[in-house]
Amino acid sequence: MSNFKFGPVVSDQGVEFRIWAPKAERVVLQIDGSRQHEMTSNAQGWHECAVAAAHPGVRYKFVLPDGLEVPDPASRYQPEDVHGPSEVVNLDAYAWKTTQWEGRPWEEAVIYEMHIGAFTREGTFLAAIERLDHLKKLGITAIQIMPVSDFPGGYGWGYDGVMPYAPDSSYGRPEDLQRLVDAAHARGICVFLDVVYNHFGPDGNYLPVYSPLFTEHHKTPWGNGINFDGDNSKAVREFVIENAIYWVTQYRLDGLRLDAVHAIKDDSEEHLLNELARRVREAAGSRQVHLIVENENNDSDLLARNEGGQGKLFTAQWNDDIHHVLHVAATEETFGYYADYADDGSKLGRALAEGFVFQGEKMPYRGEARGKPSALLPPTAFISFIQNHDQIGNRALGDRMISSHEADPLKAIAAVYLLAPQIPMLFMGEEWGAKEPFPFFCDFNEELNEKVRKGRREELSRLPGFDSEDLPDPTSRETFESAKLDWTRLKEKEAEDWLAFYEGLIAIRKARIAPLLKTMSGHAGKSSALAGEATAVMWKLADNKKLQLICNLSASIAQPFDAEPKGEKLFELGGVEGKAIKPWTVLWTIEA
Repeated sequence: MSNFKFGPVVSDQGVEFRIWAPKAERVVLQIDGSRQHEMTSNAQGWHECAVAAAHPGVRYKFVLPDGLEVPDPASRYQPEDVHGPSEVVNLDAYAWKTTQWEGRPWEEAVIYEMHIGAFTREGTFLAAIERLDHLKKLGITAIQIMPVSDFPGGYGWGYDGVMPYAPDSSYGRPEDLQRLVDAAHARGICVFLDVVYNHFGPDGNYLPVYSPLFTEHHKTPWGNGINFDGDNSKAVREFVIENAIYWVTQYRLDGLRLDAVHAIKDDSEEHLLNELARRVREAAGSRQVHLIVENENNDSDLLARNEGGQGKLFTAQWNDDIHHVLHVAATEETFGYYADYADDGSKLGRALAEGFVFQGEKMPYRGEARGKPSALLPPTAFISFIQNHDQIGNRALGDRMISSHEADPLKAIAAVYLLAPQIPMLFMGEEWGAKEPFPFFCDFNEELNEKVRKGRREELSRLPGFDSEDLPDPTSRETFESAKLDWTRLKEKEAEDWLAFYEGLIAIRKARIAPLLKTMSGHAGKSSALAGEATAVMWKLADNKKLQLICNLSASIAQPFDAEPKGEKLFELGGVEGKAIKPWTVLWTIEA
């Protein structure tokens, strides 16, 4: 039997209900809309009640002294959305088939980011299972699911969740998510989940009514920070840390991606992030668990390695810098933050060889210094990508690069990031050249919907297109539906060609590069700018082998060229003629 402080506990003796509500003198448990049970309270603010007749499937709410009925903040399932009653679920009852699964080594990771609602036409956990064989054939070894914690309405990106323990009912039941994880493991695919511990959504979060969830001591982009270090903060910390442990143990997830950790403010002796990572790894036991961060500040300290080369706390970080230099090269877009990544080859080389482009230097777009030194880290401490939900969704139309750019530059940047020693991450549909947009979408009440429409225009006003009157309405179902992948396109010749290209690159990575990444250390990469916008990067791998990239990510011929490619050719796109490097050339070699 699982033993969590938060949420109902199911046993042969019935169900024990509990809620931490220190602001409420009295709480009443209401089951199935009518039966009421007085809860006992203690000095720590807990209210508890054991009901022998209760069982999985019953629905319940908590009634506060003023008559307000609230769902369980640690509800395992909300069949009627965030304002409805919670349902008792016994997650221990699921009969796992992959009982021997221990995870996969990090160096083998080829990640595939997906939004459950848009990944398939049905938009459910069970429908996603039907596409796992496609991902296995592609060479994917890990899927990363955008947040599923229950959010208001029928569709959303998931970053406005208010029930951290309850998979959103629009995707299916909790047991369906367990089945998806089980099915992925049966195919050798890890499952990571995106979790949000820096804020709660604006609709359906009842916690502040009866508990000290927020603090004025810290400010975040969403308002007051979460109370991780003030009075009565111990239970708030436990609510979040236990949630991370819950996903990794109850759903047997292989890792978590922590959203915007720079916005998690905590002055405690042990920062919440450190305690969370430590305790999640302890709870996972012998299983390999990988913890990923998104960190706008590019704080390389979070990625410190132990003697074995593995992350002491966090495994890797999404590296926007690699995305930005590759995006600018392929599109020549230099608006907004892209202006700071316009390149002569040196920024691309630095991102690939060392991780971050800005390692303490002033970033003009931000108007302040950004980042810390990162060359001391192995390349596997960074996750690289040319698409993800943010970089597509923060465009005015949510359009992918392929909608307005030729194939040659896009194939070139794909060939760079898929074979580089960093851990690659694809965004759903990228592998077949999907052209469906991925605009931001949400489904709040009308008052909040209007605030979202106005707020996104203001927040992203520095980017082109957000002053247009023809923007997709982020709150409409039509916008959500436009993001759903059209799997019938896989039968088209263009999609088949793209898929074959991606499968070939990933096969090379799996066979020749991934086995040599495990023992890579810091300072493994070294870059040099060649003629024009061409770049050369060399990495020291295991077994005294060297991996070399020579690339010209521009539409112009780069010459003269004096650095002869060395070793066995792994992959070539474009090419080198004499002392000239053709446009959009990518040449990978490996030597002993």
